[in-house]
Amino acid sequence: MSGESEPEVTGAAPQPPGAGSDDVQPAVSTAEPEPGTEPGVPTGGSPSGDALGTEGEPTEAEADASVGADRSPDAEKVDRTPVADAAPVAPWWPVAFRFNLAKLPEHGEDADPILDHSREGTAFVAVFDGMGGAGGTVYETPDGPRTGAYLASRAARTAVEQRLGILLDLGADLDGPATAEDLRECVEHALTARWAELRAPRSALRSKLLRALPTTMALASVQRRALDEPGWTCRLWWAGDSRVYALDPTHGLQQLTVDDIKDLGDAMANLRDDSIVSNAMSADTPFLVRHRTVDLTAPFLLVAATDGCFGYFRSPMHFEHSILAALLGAPDTESWSTAVQESIRAITGDDASMAVLGVGTDHDGFRAGFSDRLDVVTSQWVEPLDRTAAETDLMEAQLQASRERLTEQTAQLWARYKVDYQLLLGEPGPIAENS
Repeated sequence: MSGESEPEVTGAAPQPPGAGSDDVQPAVSTAEPEPGTEPGVPTGGSPSGDALGTEGEPTEAEADASVGADRSPDAEKVDRTPVADAAPVAPWWPVAFRFNLAKLPEHGEDADPILDHSREGTAFVAVFDGMGGAGGTVYETPDGPRTGAYLASRAARTAVEQRLGILLDLGADLDGPATAEDLRECVEHALTARWAELRAPRSALRSKLLRALPTTMALASVQRRALDEPGWTCRLWWAGDSRVYALDPTHGLQQLTVDDIKDLGDAMANLRDDSIVSNAMSADTPFLVRHRTVDLTAPFLLVAATDGCFGYFRSPMHFEHSILAALLGAPDTESWSTAVQESIRAITGDDASMAVLGVGTDHDGFRAGFSDRLDVVTSQWVEPLDRTAAETDLMEAQLQASRERLTEQTAQLWARYKVDYQLLLGEPGPIAENS
């Protein structure tokens, strides 16, 4: 992730067609993931969507615009302060924001999220989490030392953003299996080219657990099915354990991607057990881009997030609660983004990046629509867990204090008791041995 930066936000605007529908019935249809085939080399192109960047400076996409090309000394400088509302607010996408929080400024291993809402009827969100454990190898770059995880997330992001722009400009149908393979080839080519640029010997990876430029990806597109209906098609592509969610007033938070991890537990189990990622993008290991398609009904929020956002909450219910509580307390989308960042920053132990897109109503409409849902999440799930957790914390503190008292009392009583107990042992000294 790039250095900690201000969020990009688009605020309230006229409601799009289909706004305010009471019929909220999300995702039911799925398509099984297709395995990848042998890699190919994609064509190049210009990036689509808007990248975080200060006016007058190159964006992250521009900095890495040509995979395999010679890089200037500024090529890796992607830790910039973005301009809020940098792109015009599109009336068909009235609510949208993204942010990227780095634990270590200028060295965060998440790339800036993709939030492309520049087209009517089609939009994208995506996140990329460079894997700091497997990608911990440090490489020298024109901008100074950077980990493989840092470089990987940015190379993958640039490649995906460019490729999506090309596909849409060509009028291609974003078919799940075909696009999954297209993106796999595109990212594989970008990562292997970047790896070659670094001129790092394979022996530099001194552990079998290390990978060359490893990163996750979680990408989603939404497309309106018909102008006079509230139905939307959501296509998802991913590798690794970053996630895409849908959040609607009736069903709450719904995970749409399936974590690529070795221990296939549910989301609650994954919070307790930090399982190993079983499928991630990298330059030296084959990987898949998985895909599925779901049907969503407006109004809903589409949320793409790395594990630094959701992986440190007590439960998935608490993650939903943090998003909705921030929404209900925010008069506008920019304030909402700030509040979400504060709640994540308060607990996370990792880089954290998120992109949020609202479909079907504006900021005030989402506040009104999610009011009852927040009450339900609070009363039925969050408060009961918090009460029990508080009771448990109190009992654990009392138990710890009791253990400390026991240790102290044991030492005091033994000091008095051992006077007689050791009386016949005499003064400590050498023990005579029989010859």
